[in-house]
Formats: sequence, C-alpha cells, structure tokens
Amino acid sequence: MVHFRFLAGVLLYTFIVLFPQLCRGIRSIPTRETNTGAVEVPSGFRFAEAPDYRNGRDCPVSTTDGRSVSTCDPSLVHIAMTLDSEYLRGSIAAVHSVLKHASCPESIFFHFVAAEFDPSSPRVLTQLVRSTFPSLNFKVYIFREDTVINLISSSIRQALENPLNYARNYLGDILDLCVDRVIYLDSDIVVVDDIHKLWNTALSGSRVIGAPEYCHANFTQYFTPVFWSDSAMSGTFSSARRKPCYFNTGVMVMDLVRWREGNFKRRIEKWMEVQKKTRIYELGSLPPFLLVFAGHVEPIHHRWNQHGLGGDNVRGSCRSLHPGPVSLLHWSGKGKPWVRLDAKKPCKLDHLWEPYDLYISSIKGHYYAHSEHQSMAFFTGSSYL
Repeated sequence: MVHFRFLAGVLLYTFIVLFPQLCRGIRSIPTRETNTGAVEVPSGFRFAEAPDYRNGRDCPVSTTDGRSVSTCDPSLVHIAMTLDSEYLRGSIAAVHSVLKHASCPESIFFHFVAAEFDPSSPRVLTQLVRSTFPSLNFKVYIFREDTVINLISSSIRQALENPLNYARNYLGDILDLCVDRVIYLDSDIVVVDDIHKLWNTALSGSRVIGAPEYCHANFTQYFTPVFWSDSAMSGTFSSARRKPCYFNTGVMVMDLVRWREGNFKRRIEKWMEVQKKTRIYELGSLPPFLLVFAGHVEPIHHRWNQHGLGGDNVRGSCRSLHPGPVSLLHWSGKGKPWVRLDAKKPCKLDHLWEPYDLYISSIKGHYYAHSEHQSMAFFTGSSYL
C-alpha cells in the first residue's frame, strides 16, 4: 500500500509539472486571506472578489449539463486577452467590465495568454483570477517568448517591445482548434455595453478580422520613408481592390478558421523579418498587421474602440472622447488610468475606468477596495445608443 501511494504521488507530481495548463483548478498555491476577505497570492497583488454575475432567462443553454465548461461548447462567446504583472490591474478591470454589462456573462469564456517568464508565474496569475472571479470560465495558456523574441525590433516606446504584445499573432496556434472565432481585447480597456453585440459581428466574404477603421488618419505616418520609397514594398497598398485604412489591433473579432487556413501568422512574421533587415516602421506590433490586413478589414462601428485615451506614445497626455456613442473605452498610448489615478494626476476620463477597478490598496496598514470608495455610477450600453 505504501508503495502504491508513493507511485500515485509521483504520477500526480509529474502530471502537474508537464501539463500546468490543465491544472488551473488546483488550489495548492500558497494563499492568505486578508482582512478584506480577498485572497493574497505571493505576487503581492490583492483584488476584491467581483460580484457573481448570472445569465438571464433568454441566454443559450450550455451543452455541458452542469459539468465543467468546455472550450468547445458552441454556445460560448470567446474572448482572448494577455495576462501579465505589469497590466494585471487593467486586465482585471477589463474582465469585470465585460461581465458587468454582458446579457449572458456565464456564456463567456476567457482565454488568458501569460508569458512564460513573467515575474508572477502563470500559476500565480491563474490563482489570482480564480480568487477574484470564482465562477469565471477561463483557461490560462503559457506563451513561449522565444517564439517571437528574435523577430522583435526596437520601438518608439520600450513597452511596445514586450513579446506578449505579439501573442495575438499566434492565437490560431495557442487556442484549442475547436475555438473557431474569438474577440481579442487589450488589457487597457473597459467595455460599457453588451459584449454579445460585438460577438455577433458578421465577417463578410473572406475577411479574417473585423475592427473599427479610421480612414481619415494619415496612413503614411505608420511607415518610414524607406518603406514608401521602395516601390516593391509600398506597392503592397497600391492594389485597385485595396483601400487601406488605419485600425487599432486592441479590439478585433477574428475568424480563427480562416486565420489558420491562410497561415496569417506566417504572413505577419515575414514583414517582421523585413523590418529586422530594413527599418520600415517604428510602432511595435501594429504595422505588420496593417501590412497584412489594412484594406481587408470588416468595418465595425467606432463605438467599439474609443481608443487613444492614454495619449500619445511619448507624453501620455489627456485626450477627450471621439464624437458619437461609446461601447468600449481604450486607454491606448503611454498613459494608463490606474497609474494616473494612483499618482493623483488623473485625466477626466480616467474616472470612467475607476468603478471597474477591484484592486485593494494598502494605506498605513489599512486595506480598501478602490471601487468601494467612489460613485458606482456604471455606464449602461443603452445610455450611449
């Protein structure tokens, strides 16, 4: 009997080491209850537990019949985000906002992609998400940085060189094959409308991605004079059937079946290889997407990406909203709302992010949840229709 127990223990340990992604439900990670009722994990982050949001009567019935949710359940809405220590506070607020405004929150499945060598291990980040959202359907995937590290060039801002910024290029490989469609969201957003509306976006023809387009933007500024002076490269955009417009990759609806069939990961990598030899752009992971997709994007209403609220990539100055309705606020740019709020130098629109913040601060030994000390006047999507 002793020999059997020893053998069973060895097998269990081997399974956990070799297949950490399958062990997200294991609660053996050291945790400690704080006096706020939140769980503290070794990373030092503390978040209050989010409300338990439930489906309405008209929501689709899961095919799992009460069992653990499978990523292959056809009734699910799939959302992919990255998860790392630096932007963790933003990611938690983003998830909270999605659940808060979703008509069917239990029908949403989050796919979190975490860096292999993040200061907080993927297992610690998993435990933190689980303690903050106990009923959330999610899975954490480990992104190997060596997949892309040798393809990354220096950028106008060091944060844009983070390998995790390029994880969206590999979602077709990372996510389960049965996931044929996904919404990709950056970590510096909050959703103030029902995410199911975005999910129902139709990708017409052979289009692979959908995103809000901005055709009035000066498209030439995203590439260097070297690029535009080379007819072979600049000719990429000269097709009569292609009218390229700027779009932001922080909010995209992606058809992963077409993505995989067209090997779009490799098409993006080829432009990154060109960049390593001849500098044709300055802005990290965005330009390769523009080179491959600009002019072939399913246009989505601008309400789904009110971007640029973080200012530019140098100063991070305050910005105002674009005219029109709002379904998603995006602090793209250098300035992040949690940083400016903590520094007591917030921009006006940063206060729209604040109600979704579940972070627990420590001031003189006392802990408090940020969202408990402010007006909880959440947006409703109908307010901006």
